[in-house]
Amino acid sequence: MSKIISYYNQFDEWGRLEREPIEFQVNWHFIKKYLPKTGCILDNGAGPGKYSMELAKEGFKVTLTDLTPKLVEIAKNKAKEFQLEGQFDGFYTADARELNMIKDEHFDATLMLGPMYHLQKENDRIQAVQELNRVTKKNGLVFVAFMPRIRHIFNSLLSPNNWKPNDKVDSILQFSQSGCFNHADEGRFTGAYYFNIEDINPFMETQGFESVDLIGSNVGAILNNDSWNYWRDKGDTEVEKIINLIKENATDPYILGISSHLLYIGKKK
Repeated sequence: MSKIISYYNQFDEWGRLEREPIEFQVNWHFIKKYLPKTGCILDNGAGPGKYSMELAKEGFKVTLTDLTPKLVEIAKNKAKEFQLEGQFDGFYTADARELNMIKDEHFDATLMLGPMYHLQKENDRIQAVQELNRVTKKNGLVFVAFMPRIRHIFNSLLSPNNWKPNDKVDSILQFSQSGCFNHADEGRFTGAYYFNIEDINPFMETQGFESVDLIGSNVGAILNNDSWNYWRDKGDTEVEKIINLIKENATDPYILGISSHLLYIGKKK
């Protein structure tokens, strides 16, 4: 995990969600749609706390965890900046596989919008989801982010020099079987795991959840910068229409593979 911590120590995750707002807006749209009106929420693997701050603004009591100490510190500072400290029950540096500081069935809903990207061993993925199950109340909702394997295959084909060692077809074919990606260049996104889309619901259901929805968080990722610049030049109203169109089609199972991220929504049995 040391390379992953090093990566996030130097990567501006808060800024990424500002620069690529569709993922956040689509996820937040569906999170708000399914969340209870009040309650305690865990944001597990929260990074700098972008979603936590929105949850706190909505009046939820929030507990935040992340593997990277620097990101937990940023989240604390964001809570102070937005005068939301009173809405937080704690900020913890913690591994999603071991939430020892949290008691059983404590949360009305739980978010895990990052840890599944970096658990390459099946036992680790199972352990993280079991911990999520343990700390969530019965009938509580969970929101878990995944990255689809097929999208990364096409990313590698489109931009091979950005995704070494997937600048070779044999490496891409190997990745298509394993789902594990370790970047050849230092300091790049690495230690990653990508799911086959058809495996996500069965995986979560095996760990005690009832599947509610699976959405494409950012099908807009298929558009390049030139495409987005064209629509931005048309004005904010046109961009808002595009975002609404993406939200309306986010649950279409036929387009999940073109989204850079997926959001699983489930209920603890």
